[in-house]
Amino acid sequence: MVMSATSRPSDQAIWAALDDVKDPEVPVVSVVEMGIIQGFEWNEAGRLVVRMTPTFTGCPAIEMMRQAIRERLAMLGVEATVEVVLDPPWTSDRIADSAREKMKQIGLAPPARHGGMIELDLIQVVRCPYCNSDDTTLENPFGPTLCRAMYYCNACQQPFEKFKAL
Repeated sequence: MVMSATSRPSDQAIWAALDDVKDPEVPVVSVVEMGIIQGFEWNEAGRLVVRMTPTFTGCPAIEMMRQAIRERLAMLGVEATVEVVLDPPWTSDRIADSAREKMKQIGLAPPARHGGMIELDLIQVVRCPYCNSDDTTLENPFGPTLCRAMYYCNACQQPFEKFKAL
C-alpha cells in the first residue's frame, strides 16, 4: 500500500515498530538496540525504505531480519523495502547500553567499546556475565556463530560466550 504523507505513521511509531523486531541471534535484543538499523525514509512512490547494516557482511540472518522488519511494519499498514547497506560498516560500538545489559542477563558478555581501536578488545579482560569476575579464559575464538567466542570463568566455573568486537 502506497501511503500519502498525511496517512503515514509518525517516525516515532516506525522506530517503535522496528524496536519490536528482535535480532535472530540475540533474541532478547532488538535490531534497533544492536545498531543494525541505520535509518529510513519515504521514497517518491510513498513507500518506506529501511536501511539495515548487518553485523557481518555474510550474516546468515539477513533475510530473516528483512522479513521480520517488513512483517512488523505491515502491521502499521506500511509497505516497506529493506535495503542492506554496508557503508558505513557496522561496528559493535553501535550496540546500545540497554542491549549490553540484556546480553549480560542471558550470559553473553558484550564487547567492550573500542572507538575504532579494535586491538583494545584483544587485550582487555573479559568479565564474566554471571559473577562479574575478570578471572576468565578464552577457550575458543570460534563460538556457535561468527560473532561469538567461547570463554570460561575460573571464579564461578561457568562457560559463557562473548560477542566479538568489530
